[in-house]
Amino acid sequence: MTAEWSLRETDLRMLAAPPPLPAALPGSGFADPVSSDIVLTHLDNVMPALDSLRSQSSRLAAWGVELAQRLLRGQRLLAAGNGGSAAEAQHLTAELVGRFDGERVPFSAISLHAESSAVTAIANDYGFDDVFARQVRAHGRSGDVLMLLSTSGKSANLLRAAEVAARLNIATWALTGVGPNPLADACDEAVMVDALNANAQEGHLIALHAMCRAFDLEVGRRSGADAGLSLRGGRP
Repeated sequence: MTAEWSLRETDLRMLAAPPPLPAALPGSGFADPVSSDIVLTHLDNVMPALDSLRSQSSRLAAWGVELAQRLLRGQRLLAAGNGGSAAEAQHLTAELVGRFDGERVPFSAISLHAESSAVTAIANDYGFDDVFARQVRAHGRSGDVLMLLSTSGKSANLLRAAEVAARLNIATWALTGVGPNPLADACDEAVMVDALNANAQEGHLIALHAMCRAFDLEVGRRSGADAGLSLRGGRP
């Protein structure tokens, strides 16, 4: 019997006879001191991430404004990450294709990891390091923006995507954990969150939402200006 099958047999036995529950489960207010302390420590560790973002708030604002200007000209955002960073990349594209806060027009934004058939085909035929780079070649155009998220800043597939984007005149922005790191160095600009990995990743979502605030503000400004020009008979 293999070790794998033996483990499977153990799993099946546990499922067949699960351990008994206590007669009365603790209420929702119950927490042992160790669990309470570890949760408080985690929450305290979010503060360095916020402080780090505050020190780079001007860059996040500039990204939001520039992204709005580019997308209003018909450019596109490409975004990528691995694991939790992939989820956050997709969160960003959802805010742009859908909406963040107020009503506005949709914008072109693609999460490169979300196309499962393309990702698995590329990984199978070319290797996992090329899953994003090949899609950048397919979807990216000069003037687009590629946003890459990584807490480590070392993911080979993101580094290769940044390299391809640079050759195509695509702006590359990195959202990473503690710097310096290879991805931040490989991209045109970077926001590096100086915090533990899990807290840096939480900081990334806050950074993306902050950027969306600036994005929506700039879209509103530009839309108002365009409406004014239209009423006066067109662009100068």
